[in-house]
Amino acid sequence: MNRYVIRALFSIGLVYGVHAREPISPPPSIQAAVRARALGIPFEGSPGPLNAITDVAGVTVGYSTIVSGEGKLEVGKGPVRTGVTAILPRGEKSFNDPAYAGVFSLNGNGEMTGTAWLEEGGFLEGPVVITNTHSVGVARDAVIAWRVSKGGPDPTGFLWSLPVVAETWDGYLNDINGFHVKPEHVLQSLNDARSGPLAEGSVGGGTGMICYEFKGGTGTASRMLESKTGNTYTVGALVQANCGRRKQLTIAGVPVGREISEGAVFSKENGSIIIVIGTDAPLLPHQLKRLARRASMGLARTGSVSGNGSGDLFIAFSTANPGAADPAKPTHAVQTIPNDRLDGIFEATVQAVEEAIVNALVANQSMVGRDDHKVDALPHDRLRAVLTKYNRRSP
Repeated sequence: MNRYVIRALFSIGLVYGVHAREPISPPPSIQAAVRARALGIPFEGSPGPLNAITDVAGVTVGYSTIVSGEGKLEVGKGPVRTGVTAILPRGEKSFNDPAYAGVFSLNGNGEMTGTAWLEEGGFLEGPVVITNTHSVGVARDAVIAWRVSKGGPDPTGFLWSLPVVAETWDGYLNDINGFHVKPEHVLQSLNDARSGPLAEGSVGGGTGMICYEFKGGTGTASRMLESKTGNTYTVGALVQANCGRRKQLTIAGVPVGREISEGAVFSKENGSIIIVIGTDAPLLPHQLKRLARRASMGLARTGSVSGNGSGDLFIAFSTANPGAADPAKPTHAVQTIPNDRLDGIFEATVQAVEEAIVNALVANQSMVGRDDHKVDALPHDRLRAVLTKYNRRSP
């Protein structure tokens, strides 16, 4: 990919934060921004204007996508198919105004740093960063360096951070032991974080990921709902989808993976998924943990059984109650929704996660990586045909 192609991709919003240390070879072609709904998949619920986690006001997302090399694996040289995704609950204010948050591990064969303190203290004190399994350390250190570079101390008066950095494994397509994610890639994803429409598929930390043995990666979706009191709330999801066996894939209740069975690449469960939920609904940490649990149900709708080898780690945060962590005040008055009124938010979470995973599949093209390993994209024409066969395709 030469500099002119990169500029073109930037201009149409399909790739953010592309960088590499060596010349970049031509990647798989990137199709126009087709999303799952455009294929007639009958999702439930009402999406926000962007149908993305950035429908939650204040949330920004940035990517650094690293694609270079082809052919036989040479550790340290490539081929490289990896990257970094950064989600900032309050944009650059995320460190100075922590957000209430909760986490849930459906299956722990993975990593999400910083969660011991998040569970204890109830706040997400910065961004959520997602990358590949062997780049968690460099990403964590880079987030701290970014925090320090941004100036003032945290609300306790110290420059102190336990960043949340999560991972999924991209070693089938990527030179994962070559350690190609560098601090500058992490900083780029943080500095480039923005609101508005988001690229999906093989971007950021999702670049080298595989989902249900199709090309997977980054996907997002949102839901809007009106409470009984007349308030409108938004729930958004962003996933780094790298999980599941082909035979499990289910879309809109249809056994898509069994109908499109050719091209499977693994002999056993070999991946993971990170799910990030953001909402503007005023929820407390224990309620956000309940929200993170509901991500499991959105994942299950797509067919996953969360196998032994899958790291399925979920985090939920709320952008409501700004200033709740400010130690300058001896007490804070915060808002929350009674537990008896959470069912709609739970349902919205399940729906947004399901669609985000399918968007990660639909937004992709086939990719060839290390040792000429090839992973096919979910074919749109075949998917339409299968949905029609089961009478599940929307007009």
